[in-house]
Amino acid sequence: MANASTPEREMMATCACHKIRMAARAVTRAYDDALRPCGLRATQAAVLAAVAAEGAISITSLAQLIGMDRSTLTRNLAPLEKEDLVAVGDEGWRRQRLLNITAKGRSRLRAALPLWEEAQRQLKRELGSQRWKDIHASLDHLARSASRTRSRDVR
Repeated sequence: MANASTPEREMMATCACHKIRMAARAVTRAYDDALRPCGLRATQAAVLAAVAAEGAISITSLAQLIGMDRSTLTRNLAPLEKEDLVAVGDEGWRRQRLLNITAKGRSRLRAALPLWEEAQRQLKRELGSQRWKDIHASLDHLARSASRTRSRDVR
């Protein structure tokens, strides 16, 4: 009776968190594969792009900007700092440490951009233009809704 409906099977079939994480892992693998020639993972490219776009930014502000908790971001920054792709400043006012992208980081990001663009094109082609737009809108809505739900639960 392996196919019998159980609460566990129902959970796996209907859990939004499970389905979103499965999709996120699949998409991340596709982008990681595309970015492999430049030596970056998708998460690293996103962090570099955010730091480049914002200029000097605190770790806390960057975490908020990209929707990542500070401790996870700090772990993700370690290999970027080790490769001299970002520079983490000394503690300053209010114990903040500012991040900057280095020249080497900008160069690596420039190498990553065409690879990222191709990954985007391939995924968009696979999904179709309208579904692509719908998914982006749905993901934005989902993130806002989940944040509101979490905010109410924390109170």
